[in-house]
Amino acid sequence: MPVATTVEIPTLIRTLRQRLGLSQRQFGEQLGVVFQTVNNWENGRTQPTRMALMVIRRQLEEMGEEGADLLEKYFNSEF
Repeated sequence: MPVATTVEIPTLIRTLRQRLGLSQRQFGEQLGVVFQTVNNWENGRTQPTRMALMVIRRQLEEMGEEGADLLEKYFNSEF
């Protein structure tokens, strides 16, 4: 699972969401959470659940080269 620290998770969430070209609401819909949850993650108020992090990791894997740097940096994995 991730090696991302609590401080890094907001950056991971925001960067991934922006690369996907999604609003916080749209990104939340993909993950099955509400806008406010994504907003809280991006602002460091709360942390994603283990399940949400697994979905985020899967999204990065499916992005191929576009997500490879984030996958390596935050999940300590190479694509």
